[in-house]
Amino acid sequence: MSGIAIYEEDDLMRALLKEWLSEAGYPVREAAPGGVQRGGSEDLVIASVYMPKYAGAQLLREVQAAHPGTPLIAISGQFRSGLCATGTTAQMPGVEQVLAKPLTRGELLDAVRAIIGAPS
Repeated sequence: MSGIAIYEEDDLMRALLKEWLSEAGYPVREAAPGGVQRGGSEDLVIASVYMPKYAGAQLLREVQAAHPGTPLIAISGQFRSGLCATGTTAQMPGVEQVLAKPLTRGELLDAVRAIIGAPS
């Protein structure tokens, strides 16, 4: 397993996501705030989108271009809890799941395991 890349602008939220994933045994790479970095061989990308229909959609396109073929979890405070996969963001190619903020450790780890399995 090569790991998970996190794109999250908020320092505290990024640190929390990294902590949860690392403690569960997943290797994590924090992407630099404010820019999308060309990916390595990540198994999964988690991207926080502030405005899912506008700037967030552009961010997701940039992330997907940097990590072609890599599954993506989109998280946002703009999503409603329990959002199904019928919204604009959820229908974007590569978006495997959407999660509403605030989210729990369990919700995050369940979503990650459903996409890439348990850490090795």
